[in-house]
Amino acid sequence: MLQKSKHTSLIKTEAKRLGFLSCGISKAGFLEEEAPRLEKWLTKNMHGEMSYMENHFDKRLDPTKLVEGSKSVISLLLNYYPDQQQNEDAFKISKYAYGTDYHFVIKDKLKELLHTITTEIGAVHGRAFVDSAPVLDKAWAAKSGLGWIGKHSNLLTKQTGSFYFIAELIVDLDLEYDTPVTDHCGSCTACIDACPTQAIVDPYVVDGSKCISYATIELKNEIPAHFSNKMDDWMFGCDVCQDVCPWNRFSKSHKEPLFNPNPKLLSMDKKDWEEITQAVFSEIFKKSPVKRTKFTGLKRNIDFLKKG
Repeated sequence: MLQKSKHTSLIKTEAKRLGFLSCGISKAGFLEEEAPRLEKWLTKNMHGEMSYMENHFDKRLDPTKLVEGSKSVISLLLNYYPDQQQNEDAFKISKYAYGTDYHFVIKDKLKELLHTITTEIGAVHGRAFVDSAPVLDKAWAAKSGLGWIGKHSNLLTKQTGSFYFIAELIVDLDLEYDTPVTDHCGSCTACIDACPTQAIVDPYVVDGSKCISYATIELKNEIPAHFSNKMDDWMFGCDVCQDVCPWNRFSKSHKEPLFNPNPKLLSMDKKDWEEITQAVFSEIFKKSPVKRTKFTGLKRNIDFLKKG
């Protein structure tokens, strides 16, 4: 018991030193409550053309099938809320994509955390995950007491809202486990009411195929006509459901220099975006998640917004 407590304390202290907002730990095993929800969501085709969501169903629900011998899921949150935002007269990108791609930033921190664990504790086997494998990160973060899943299906915390990334280390080490917190959405429906495309079809259920983030990032073909006049000027992602959430009044600016945007990103207006060239795109989004849509994808989104 003393060992478990010592190891748990070491991991949480190191996570804080690395700049993570918080760290929670849960016992690796089958996610019983999530299984029927995921199955129903997939059956209703709410994943649209994100066919990868159908893959590895068992591994998605049970990390012990993903990482052999795993005993604990260490969940971590990293704040990305910016201290400055885009020009008001601009086509918008999600705040998470302002700076360097979070995959790179978080992977480096997770490698360092795992290195500390193996150096201080011994031969611990583990794998780091940042959106990169079939791991239900929000479910694990909620299970480990880092917040509750809100009606917009994002993880929420009373202290800091929801503008943070979630990542995991899955390890073959027994640790002390945290317990879930209660839901504090109450009767609020701000996110449901504000969604420009009515993608939140029920409290806690988002139809991904109706989501602006899906249309502007995941969708590789033409944007369907039913999105016309409903995109609210979003050209990459969408923050509406988070922006209107009362808990995000408590968001504080991140302290990660790599998440700071290129100054041009903040100053450009709609006309600048309409005239953007490949060279400017490459300069502004050099290491950004926006590179995922490529220049042609962003142009497609801007052209769609121009049409109304």
